[in-house]
Amino acid sequence: MPDALTSLSVPSLAALVTTAADGSVTFLEWLVGPPLQTVITIVVAGAVLTVLRWAIRRTVRSVVEGSSQVRNHARRLLLRSGIDAPADDPLTVARRVQRAETMGSVLRSSAALLVGIVAITVLANIWHWDLGPLLASAGVAGVALGFGAQTLVKDFISGLFMLIEDQYGVGDVVDLGEATGTVEAIGLRVTQIRDLQGTLWYVRNGEVLRVGNLTQGWSRAFVEVLITPDQDVEAAAELLRAAAGSLADDEDVAPLLLDDPAVTAYEDLSGEAVRLRTMVKTVPGQQWAVQRVLRRRIRDAFTGAGVPLALPHREVHVRPAVSVSDGPVGPAGDDQDQNSKA
Repeated sequence: MPDALTSLSVPSLAALVTTAADGSVTFLEWLVGPPLQTVITIVVAGAVLTVLRWAIRRTVRSVVEGSSQVRNHARRLLLRSGIDAPADDPLTVARRVQRAETMGSVLRSSAALLVGIVAITVLANIWHWDLGPLLASAGVAGVALGFGAQTLVKDFISGLFMLIEDQYGVGDVVDLGEATGTVEAIGLRVTQIRDLQGTLWYVRNGEVLRVGNLTQGWSRAFVEVLITPDQDVEAAAELLRAAAGSLADDEDVAPLLLDDPAVTAYEDLSGEAVRLRTMVKTVPGQQWAVQRVLRRRIRDAFTGAGVPLALPHREVHVRPAVSVSDGPVGPAGDDQDQNSKA
């Protein structure tokens, strides 16, 4: 009896073991297949994203803190532009920090988007997902969002190109058409500008059609003087040249000058005045301070030499009043005819 049971149970046990072994192999193959590949894909994507963000963050930090290489590079750029200003100037540092942080934010977002798209594509191939309907729906939604948010996209793209091309930075005095003033902050969508009255303007980057940067590279002090036509123009030009040349003797103004002043005469000629002009190349953003000092020196020089400045004036000719009893006054020819007849 026990032998019979043993003989009957052996095949059943073998079949059970075989079935269990087949199930284990099938489960192991399934586990090693899509699930393990999915885990590996997610881990690799996370590691790549972490490394990219670390590299971007380290680069931004080195630019913000101003490493020796960054300072030397900035110094070379300043000298190449003809600017004798230190690379650790507060405005230069603020401009560098603003630009680096904004570009770092853009790069981090772009890296996350790129890694996410690649990871989703790999997972779709592993699990054999049919992304056709999803992509079609996403395309329709993208078109709808594109029409609705095209202004926002335009602002972001314009802001990105402004940062890449370094059209202006924090501390620059710019003319954007509707708003003119000092740049206080730059974003991908909006630029903040403070004008002379203290008003803070928020200008959308997509609406900026032209940019006039008054303090990039170098600036120029520009002063014009009007004298009466009966004055000695050459002598007045020499006075103007002497006043402009004396700026180099001023300890406060001399460091702001980048070149010798240029004086020209007869820039304009009319019956009222002759226009003389002087121009001095200055450190960016300091042209207004140089102009104020130059105007004061010109005024003192002209006053000391007794050369008056021309003032705009208007001549008004008043005809004599005619009483009603005299009758209407005709043309000059009629009056002469009447007098000759009389």
